[in-house]
Amino acid sequence: MRPDDLRALVAEATEAGTAEARWQAVAAVPPELVEEVLHGSADASASGAVAVATGVAASPGVGSGMLCLSVDDVLDAADAGRDAVLVCVETTPADEVGMRLAVGIVTARGGTASHAAVVARGWGIPAVVGVDGLEVADDHVVVGDHRLDRGDEVGLDGGTGEVFAGSLAGGSSEVGADVRADLEVVLGWADEVRGERVGVWANADRVDDAALARSLGAEGVGLCRTEHLFLGERLPLVRRFLLADGPDEESATLAALAEAHREDLTGVLAAMAPLPVTVRLLDAPLHEFLGDDAPEAWREHNPMLGTRGVRLAVLREGLYRMQVRAVLAAVADVEAMGGHPHARVMVPLVATSEEMALVGGWIRDEIAAAAPGEALPAGMPVGMPVGMMIETPRAALLAGDMARHADFFSFGTNDLTQMVFGLSRDDAGQRLMGEYLDRSLLVADPFARLDEGVVGPMVAAATRAGRMARPDLPVSVCGEHGGDPASIGLLVEAGVDHVSCSPYRVPVARLAVAQALIERDR
Repeated sequence: MRPDDLRALVAEATEAGTAEARWQAVAAVPPELVEEVLHGSADASASGAVAVATGVAASPGVGSGMLCLSVDDVLDAADAGRDAVLVCVETTPADEVGMRLAVGIVTARGGTASHAAVVARGWGIPAVVGVDGLEVADDHVVVGDHRLDRGDEVGLDGGTGEVFAGSLAGGSSEVGADVRADLEVVLGWADEVRGERVGVWANADRVDDAALARSLGAEGVGLCRTEHLFLGERLPLVRRFLLADGPDEESATLAALAEAHREDLTGVLAAMAPLPVTVRLLDAPLHEFLGDDAPEAWREHNPMLGTRGVRLAVLREGLYRMQVRAVLAAVADVEAMGGHPHARVMVPLVATSEEMALVGGWIRDEIAAAAPGEALPAGMPVGMPVGMMIETPRAALLAGDMARHADFFSFGTNDLTQMVFGLSRDDAGQRLMGEYLDRSLLVADPFARLDEGVVGPMVAAATRAGRMARPDLPVSVCGEHGGDPASIGLLVEAGVDHVSCSPYRVPVARLAVAQALIERDR
């Protein structure tokens, strides 16, 4: 279907005036069309740009600008009023100050669940990752027979994975306002289909992300990554906390972090009120905070499976307690403004029910202390649900036990896929995935499309087991699969209550959930 075909489809369904006609129209729209309408596509022939490489299409959209090889290059380009395309080996959270200012991101390493891909989708920035053969030097890059120097004009199409030498300015295909209006009509019909059966939430960390998500139809925030709030100017505070010599220095640093945290969370809660905001407590590998200068005692050979998430909280009890107090203070701030915030707290990377019982107990202690005089029902918080992410296979297999200590589940399918397959979410997209798909060793990239063999059934089985222990247990998915139409079909069948995805994927998810429900109801 072409964008212009939407006009006839909407007109026909409107004229029929029946719910069945509207449902048929919703079912007829390809989800890929939504991305094309929202983001456009490249037309290299109209601009004279030359395709020089292809990588993983990580975030849709078209971008052109001067080749920048570092965050400092991007900042300099922004100061000069020029568009910048960041090209590098890979990105880390420390690069996000520059990534946000770029009009496009290209990396030599990574896949659909890598840092660059997830961040770019969240911010609506075109991205191509895992470009095989891309060599990045200090002042230039080489890919195939092409050398591109710092400052050269480059372009990318994040929907096809193409990288271009030359500018795509004037060479991108965009749709008109009338087509966008037709799409909004179809998405409104899709929301009618969904009703209150399956919600569409967004992964949003900052106030502008939350406001954008809401404008695109998100009904809540399923994942607010608090580690993203600790970067930039706050990164030195986190390092001081982790490396504190004693309790006095640790307490002083936590107090400073708490105030900054409260301010950030107040903005997000206010932007979404009265819709729910799920605040995930700190979950980042230590090397992302400590960098290469980490003391030997803190260095890890496999940081993605190291001291992160709930494990760091067990070692530093004050960390999660501080975050919960900041959430409660932010709730109070929004209430003082006249708003009606709805916060939920989520514990990441849980592998044992004992972990959840211990850390969840600390969290509930803080919640109870903020509500003096109120009785604390057994296993239930006062005013704020305390849930957990299911990212480890062990947690999924023991979901019944986990549900005794959690008010809700949220499946982190990126890490769950990584652990089930034993594949790195950051590295598998380069070289390996293309070869496996070409040889039919995999039917699809499991980080882009939920694995039907094990991961999908594991989500379904854990959902059933959790609800056997706790029949009213809300279940969400906040991995990037929550924005993939094919994966959404599996998740709807699994019985989840909400899917959560990057803000710019919310319209696609709204349509895909409705289509999955229509298919299920047939």
